[in-house]
Amino acid sequence: MAKNNDTATVRVRLVKGLRGVQGRHRLSVKALGLNKLNDVRELKDSPQVRGLINTVYYLVRVEE
Repeated sequence: MAKNNDTATVRVRLVKGLRGVQGRHRLSVKALGLNKLNDVRELKDSPQVRGLINTVYYLVRVEE
């Protein structure tokens, strides 16, 4: 995660499959832009994104 306020980003990787996962959690993963296993997205670090990550913490890994 970059420390600059203008370009603070967070890298998120999907590390676990979505089989057997709650529907709301599937939607959270989709909202993060992750589709397949090992997909990586670099997202703007905001409270909304952090909330989605916290919801599916057991499916994703945050890469600093």
